[in-house]
Amino acid sequence: MSLDADVLVDRRRLRRSVTIWRALAVIAIVAAIIGAIFVYTDASGRNAPHIARLPIEGVITDDRDTVELIDELALNDNVKGVILYINSPGGSTTGGEVTYNALRELAEKKPVVAQIGTLGASAGYLIALAGDHIVAHYTSLTGSIGVLMQYGQVHDLLDKLGIQMDMVKSGPLKAEPSPFDAPPEAAVDMLQGLVMDSYDWFVGLVAERRNLDDATARSLADGRVFTGHQALQAKLVDTIGGEAAAVDWLGSERGVDVELPVRTWKTGDDLDDLPFASRIAHGFATGVLDTLGFGDGLPLSLGGPVQLDGLVSLWHGPNPPEDVGRQRRVP
Repeated sequence: MSLDADVLVDRRRLRRSVTIWRALAVIAIVAAIIGAIFVYTDASGRNAPHIARLPIEGVITDDRDTVELIDELALNDNVKGVILYINSPGGSTTGGEVTYNALRELAEKKPVVAQIGTLGASAGYLIALAGDHIVAHYTSLTGSIGVLMQYGQVHDLLDKLGIQMDMVKSGPLKAEPSPFDAPPEAAVDMLQGLVMDSYDWFVGLVAERRNLDDATARSLADGRVFTGHQALQAKLVDTIGGEAAAVDWLGSERGVDVELPVRTWKTGDDLDDLPFASRIAHGFATGVLDTLGFGDGLPLSLGGPVQLDGLVSLWHGPNPPEDVGRQRRVP
């Protein structure tokens, strides 16, 4: 009898334990679903009227996610104006072109003002031109209007190591410049033509968007950088100030309600600017989904190495890394 009683007690304990774990699992799943819905519905405030802040930071590349985000801004009726916040040394010329064109299409539907933070140079300044008004801090760095292409040369090192690279090619300019031999003058001229063609396009945008004659635009496009104050004097920017000045312009010149909240739009479902409760809900939902084996949770962003192929519009700053080889710059 005693043995049977013990077995019965153990079974009841096991049944209660299983019931508790089942209840906890159901609660966890429900909490995860509620948290995910909470995060991905209106937690960002995008479903209410607002001014959108679009950050363009770091090296600029041909980024499809950024273009798609700009398209979303254009289609969202709750976006009443856009502040294009720029903190970038530039990047690939093509990346700047693609982003500029997308922003100009956006500006046809929404008022867009560019605000330059610490740095908005080269391709960073190029995309600032897409705004109908440019704001910069007194000490912001901007300008560096120009294009370059760099290539390395290692043939002297190979000679010291006793290594020789041979090549069979279809024409004298194929695969030029080569890092294994000094480039022929025709190859240098070819690259200079590429650089100058893109440079002329860049200068043309500066002249058009800033209402400058070609000679004045070219005199400013010698690669130099300007402070925000100097850029204002050169008519490369319109106002000294920060985000408040950008909002004031949207209100005074485009009739946007300046009392509207400013909401940050980012690529990669970045939730850094969501309310604290939203981030907690997202974190809880992610942890629960991971625990239950539903993939990798809710990804926030994807990262990867930045590669700048082709022509580059990038400001290196006063202490660039040591380059091995030779570079051609726009004079």
